[in-house]
Amino acid sequence: MRILSIGKTLQHDKLDIVSIEGVSLHTLPDIEAFDYIIISGGDGTIRRVIKQLHTMTYSAHFILNPIGSFNVVAKLHKVPKLQTLLDALGNNETLPTQKHPYFTLNEEIFLFSAGNMGDLQHIFLAETLRFGLIKNNMGKYLLAFLFLLPLHLIMTPFMLMSSNRFFIFTPASFIKKFGSFYGEVKEMTIELEDTYNHIELDGDIVTIEDNLLHIKPAGYINILTK
Repeated sequence: MRILSIGKTLQHDKLDIVSIEGVSLHTLPDIEAFDYIIISGGDGTIRRVIKQLHTMTYSAHFILNPIGSFNVVAKLHKVPKLQTLLDALGNNETLPTQKHPYFTLNEEIFLFSAGNMGDLQHIFLAETLRFGLIKNNMGKYLLAFLFLLPLHLIMTPFMLMSSNRFFIFTPASFIKKFGSFYGEVKEMTIELEDTYNHIELDGDIVTIEDNLLHIKPAGYINILTK
């Protein structure tokens, strides 16, 4: 059993773990040789890793070490503590997995969230507040929400009616679609007004240099649980 750790150096006395940084993933020649891939970080880190792996051949299951600020994917799957999973693997226990879908937006990848509505402004402001005591916790997101609340209350109804605005949030899949809000991802094309756009993806902000967004389901990852 071989395990790859991305983003954090890890050791276990019963397991063979190779540790690398995320930026080095594309240089790894034998990704298909690993049985498990540990991703240490938040939702944005998972997104960036899956983006790189999307074009590679691999069959590894994923172990999440949620040390980011929000960790939505880990919470959705009720992921146990990393040490619990590693100890179980070290004892040769067979652990269950849960499938988590991911999607493409042009050349980018996202796992649950994408948009150019209030989510985009919220992430912009929250990242500006990433310093001091609230640097690595949810405090910056709460403050950003409170600061922007009056603007959101005024602008959200107009953005929901706009064909150039959209917000996808798959944990709210029970809503399906409401105006320009999508809780379910189907293949779709969204036309924006400009050819240079900032888009929020799983808490990351990316730049898309195209006025047409092509969004569709792209696959799934197997996340180890217990």
